[in-house]
Amino acid sequence: MILLLFRVRLINPTFERSTVASKRQNPKTIRSFHCKASSFESKTMSHSSAPRMRKCRQKEEEEEEEEEPLGGDMEDLFNEKETQNIRTSLLDWYDENQRDLPWRKKTRSETEKERRAYEVWVSEIMLQQTRVQTVMEYYKRWMHKWPTIYDLAQASLEEVNEMWAGLGYYRRARFLLEGAKMVVAGKEGFPNKASSLMKVKGIGEYTAGAIASIAFNEAVPVVDGNVIRVLARLKAISANPKDRLTVKIFWKLAAQLVDPSRPGDFNQSLMELGATLCSVSKPSCSSCPISSQCRAYSLFQENRSIPVTEYPTKVVKAKPKVDFCCVCVLEIQIQEKNQSGGRFVLVKRPEEGLLAGLWEFPSVILDKEASLAARRKAINLYLKEAFHLEPKETCTVVSRKELGEFVHIFTHIRRKIYVELLVVQFTGGTIDLFKDEAEDTLTWKCVDSDVLSTMGLTSAVRKVYSMVEAHKQDLSVSSNRTAISRKRRIT
Repeated sequence: MILLLFRVRLINPTFERSTVASKRQNPKTIRSFHCKASSFESKTMSHSSAPRMRKCRQKEEEEEEEEEPLGGDMEDLFNEKETQNIRTSLLDWYDENQRDLPWRKKTRSETEKERRAYEVWVSEIMLQQTRVQTVMEYYKRWMHKWPTIYDLAQASLEEVNEMWAGLGYYRRARFLLEGAKMVVAGKEGFPNKASSLMKVKGIGEYTAGAIASIAFNEAVPVVDGNVIRVLARLKAISANPKDRLTVKIFWKLAAQLVDPSRPGDFNQSLMELGATLCSVSKPSCSSCPISSQCRAYSLFQENRSIPVTEYPTKVVKAKPKVDFCCVCVLEIQIQEKNQSGGRFVLVKRPEEGLLAGLWEFPSVILDKEASLAARRKAINLYLKEAFHLEPKETCTVVSRKELGEFVHIFTHIRRKIYVELLVVQFTGGTIDLFKDEAEDTLTWKCVDSDVLSTMGLTSAVRKVYSMVEAHKQDLSVSSNRTAISRKRRIT
């Protein structure tokens, strides 16, 4: 067997090269490619492996001849001058232009750092997948109710869910509560290093970096969607921003830029730039404090057919799963002494999974779109199994009305929701419903309309209840018109 000896020296064992089209090419030919290898000084290979290596090298040479690499190597970090210029320019701009947000304030003493860390933690969790304007009022209400981590640790999950209602992604609230209880139960106080913070329930690398840098002045980076957008444009990185290796590069770049003297302010300036001037679709490059260091902007000036918005690369989202749900708003009319009006049945969702531990009206998930008769059959079966309730047999049906339908979008689910109102009467009031249910294992309850209106419910449940209220309002108007008409006929 003939052995061939190759001597290869690879400076960067794993690299990604980002290229863009030249002025003579179609900008849509922008592409990126990966090349991975193991670093070695010498290696013996069988004769059969040589042709594969020649083909690979030939293919790379052909690709390089086809495209003029005006972009940058992803391993190409900022040089010292670039780093200093970006730090100075961003911090100067941030000092003059930062938004006045309730969670932004300077820590004046060591004793305030723990409280500051808690405030940063709450704000960062709320801001995930949620607009700043929406978060501001939630944050203020939260801090009024639980001003310290010790106050939050005493709260129940139901209280936290009620406060969080409408923000979505409810698992964030549960993890925030569990994390607070974990920190308070510990003996070491509030963790002040990013590495220690990541051991707390619900705190990942980004949140740990934000808390550590802003509250404790640790020189660690943060990388969120805004930061990725800024860095991708600074370096004209066209690789998939969701790719694991690409994300590591963004963290590496962000770590290099962090100002050691003002890490918290610098990280906030980078996020602020992405949230304001360096926006997704309409960046204000002429007002950007670091446009002179921006490779994407430089490429745009050379070739107007390659806009800055080409970076970062748009990732096609997976189509959401489509499902169907029929909701039965079960109202029980009271026929007990000294009581009148109706009460609504709410069911508590399982403690794991979508909308864990939250209250909703009785509902059934369907495999496919179904007729009214099929939906009612499914609801009747659920009511019988869950409450021993059979319309027309164990109770008197006062009315049953189909109220309509709407579509609600979850992260990965597009749900079509059918809504009906079922009003029933029990001769013994609500006692029959609860006779087999122990209070400590209660997973459902009856509430009147006043309580329901003030509960922290998800946006979908509130939408359902608003349909009920609109229906009752229509009935009231119709009833008043009928009464007036009858009175006129009599007179």
